[in-house]
Amino acid sequence: MFKTLSDTMLASPQITPDQVAEAASQGVTLIVNNRPEGESPDQPAGAAIEAAARDAGIGYVAIPVTHAGFSLPQVEMMKEALSGNDGKTLAFCRSGTRSTLLWALARTYEGEDPDAIEAAAAKAGYDVAPVRSIMDAFHAAA
Repeated sequence: MFKTLSDTMLASPQITPDQVAEAASQGVTLIVNNRPEGESPDQPAGAAIEAAARDAGIGYVAIPVTHAGFSLPQVEMMKEALSGNDGKTLAFCRSGTRSTLLWALARTYEGEDPDAIEAAAAKAGYDVAPVRSIMDAFHAAA
């Protein structure tokens, strides 16, 4: 269920508190919740996932992304979360797409090659086309 974006980054559709143990067994040391609370009536509460993460010794941060799109503060928060984690990060949202796009933006904001990021996302089954022009702008400015 977890899709590999890099050696240190996984993306996933919505996880449950029970799946935190699976994340821990795969070396995840930080979970990033990119799903707004209450987006869907059947979605597990972020607080329950956070509690399971803390119980498993995994860090947790919420950077909710609505369907309205991405903001620079969200990109900066993701960049900080990723750079502050020494192990694997698992980011999730409803389908994993917003998490992948935010990861792509954060990595190119740091100066990484947009083509390499796009290829890694595609290998995991995600398309960065919706944010590719922003990725290119970030990379050019870095």
